[in-house]
Amino acid sequence: MKLRKMMTLGLAATLTLSLVACGNKETVESKNPEASAPTQTQAADPAPEKGSGNFVVGICQLAPHPALDAATQGFKDALNELLPGQVDIQEQNAAGDSPTCATIINGFVSDEVDLIMANATAPLQAAASATDTIPVLGTSITEYGVALGISNFSGTVGSNISGTSDLAPLDQQAQMIKEWYPDATDVGLIYCSAEPNSQYQVDNVQKYLEDMGYTCEQYPFSDTNDMASVVQNAVSNSDVLYVPTDNTAANNTGIINNICQGVIPVFAGEEGICGGCGVATLSISYYDIGYKTGEMAVDILANGADISAMPIEYAPQYVKKYNPVTCEALGLSTPEGYEAITQE
Repeated sequence: MKLRKMMTLGLAATLTLSLVACGNKETVESKNPEASAPTQTQAADPAPEKGSGNFVVGICQLAPHPALDAATQGFKDALNELLPGQVDIQEQNAAGDSPTCATIINGFVSDEVDLIMANATAPLQAAASATDTIPVLGTSITEYGVALGISNFSGTVGSNISGTSDLAPLDQQAQMIKEWYPDATDVGLIYCSAEPNSQYQVDNVQKYLEDMGYTCEQYPFSDTNDMASVVQNAVSNSDVLYVPTDNTAANNTGIINNICQGVIPVFAGEEGICGGCGVATLSISYYDIGYKTGEMAVDILANGADISAMPIEYAPQYVKKYNPVTCEALGLSTPEGYEAITQE
């Protein structure tokens, strides 16, 4: 009995010492908060909490040029006007490099953003590969069926992807060439072979032009390294050139203009390219389609709209525009119904 009692007293003493030690440790930590505070390298800005009324939206833009810049601005303006103070916009630009688009998009997915806006085809394709759960809205996409490899595209993707298109009617673009140059015979179609939407446009424009009696030849370039030589070859064998809404061409209108200015007319699929090297275009407002994309984003984020049921939206109107500088260099008179492109 004495032995058991002594063992019991010893155990009690041990527990008492343990409690005192724990109490002393807590006292030290409370008096020296730096001992338990995270270092600067560990600290990070907290992301807005889901359900707190804040939304995180990631924007991936393929490259900096006027058309894509305008679409991004329209998108941001719509979010800020319709959800003021409620959206944290994370904007990144891939500087024309498609692999960088995948890096940017994967970062958004890792951060679990609430929505991704993909500005141009390469970011859209990267987003489609990276996530099937986060809503993805594209803009400045010519044809979603082509961009996403969807056969017999009906106008609605039917997954976590929707958005807006920058496609102006291709038959009307072909008719525009006929309006300016009814007596021409050979039309050269120049575009970047790495952009599937450019291939789609030139294939269809060629059909319309050939129905009008023109002879057409496609002149694809792979990148800026062979762009000048391809354009020069097209100039030597054509009466008129056509450039679709091609991102590589849009980023390098100076190359085209240096070869074509005062020598041969270039008709373009969008205003930015036309302003850099063209004669005329059937133009849409990239700001407007960007804003429309922002409205779609608000409907998804704030109203719970089902993106899988959202059809692709198109520009509400098209405007015929001409480049006064290029027309003057070629000595051209402008047909009625065209607006001048303002040179900045």
